[in-house]
Parts: sequence; C-alpha cells; structure tokens
Amino acid sequence: MKHIILALFVSTILLSCKDDKKTDQPVEQNITESEVNEDGWIHLFDGTSTEGWRAYNGETLPPGWVIKNGELTFDTEIRTEANRQGGKDIVYAAEEFDNFELYWEWKIPEGGNSGMMYHVNEGEWPPYEVSPEYQMLDDLKWEEINNDTLADWQKTGADYAMYVPDESQKIVKPAMEWNTSRIIFTPEKVEHWLNGKKLLEFVPWSEDWETRKKTGKWKDYPKYGTFKSGYISIQDHDSPLWLRNIKIKKL
Repeated sequence: MKHIILALFVSTILLSCKDDKKTDQPVEQNITESEVNEDGWIHLFDGTSTEGWRAYNGETLPPGWVIKNGELTFDTEIRTEANRQGGKDIVYAAEEFDNFELYWEWKIPEGGNSGMMYHVNEGEWPPYEVSPEYQMLDDLKWEEINNDTLADWQKTGADYAMYVPDESQKIVKPAMEWNTSRIIFTPEKVEHWLNGKKLLEFVPWSEDWETRKKTGKWKDYPKYGTFKSGYISIQDHDSPLWLRNIKIKKL
C-alpha cells in the first residue's frame, strides 16, 4: 500500500512539473499570409544560406548580395534611373521551374526599384529581355526622386511592360515596410498578388499576350517570354533590396 501511495505521489509531482514547463514556454506565433500547407514548398532562401544562388551567367554571388539579420540583402548605393548601371542580377540555379507558385517578402528604400523574374535562361542577353518580371518599386517616391513619370506597367505588382495591376486592389506601402508577393504561373493562367490582394491575371502565350508583346516594349525582343521553364532571378537595378522567406511550390 505504501508503494502505491508513493507511486501516485511521484506521478502527481511529475505531471505538475510537465504542466508548469508547458505554461512557461511561449507559444510561437510565426504566422504570415504564406502559412499554408507546407507540403511541397521549396525554400529558395530560408534566412541562413545562399546555397543555390549565383550571378546570372556567373559561378558565385556578385559583391553586395549578403545575408544580414536573416535577410537576403543587396547592399549597394542607390542610383537614379539616369545613372543606372546594374549587371549584378542573381539566379537560383539549383533547379529550373515551369509551373509554380512563388512567394516572397521584400522591402526597398525611397526611390528603390527591382524585379523578380522567372523562366530565366542564360545567354548573351540581360535576363529582363527574355524573362517575365514582377515589378518591385517605390510607387510613392520614385517619380519625385528620379524626376520622371511612371507608366502603370512600371509600377509595383505589374507584369513589367505587359499587364498592369488593378489599382483598386493594390495596397501600397511606404519605403522600408515589408511587402508580401506571389506569382502563380500555369499555362492556363498567371496571377500576381501583393499584400494579400490579387492585382492581375492573364493567359500566357494567348492572342492577347502576343499582341501586347508585338506592339509594346518587347516588339524588338523576339525571345521575350518564349522560354517555358527556367531559373528564378532577382534584378540588380542599382537599388538596395531586402528579401526573406523566398519559397516556391511546383504546380
């Protein structure tokens, strides 16, 4: 009987300690709009490593692309559009993707400009001449700083020089505030999302798509949009840039 009472006493103490330990531990609240079923997501950048990333047409990361505070940072001086040089675009070269959902978080300084490109194939051309681009830009201050005017197809969330964002759905944040973006690509439909809102959709390689290509900025670039798989790429547009939680799911 004494042994039974002792056993019950010890069990009670252990359970009490276990409950206290649970209570003392903070509940992790690391939830963003990207928290969907994690099955199938491939982390292109998880805050700890640049593995898989290198220069476009290169073998290593160009100077300036570093990890700071768990963020993939392009540490450079901002230049105005008139003085732009560029040339340090990077690609995630570990794997090519065709149909996908791509998610990332980003911020830029006042007057900043960059882009996320896909279906990137390397060659004797800059990536933007052949690859569709999700525009990342400081809509609020770019025109003032650059003393120039933006077209709608140049603003944040646009399919650069092809499809414009729906301004009624667009949440524009000031420079140095975090944005969330998505590209969903399938041959049936492409979608661009910004801060939880769908900005645009289109059918790639459709008659409408071909008309826009042949009559707009890309009329003299026959290879634009012709590659149906390729690398993910981030543009150097002579602007500092901060990114985190870059991930992709094959569709």
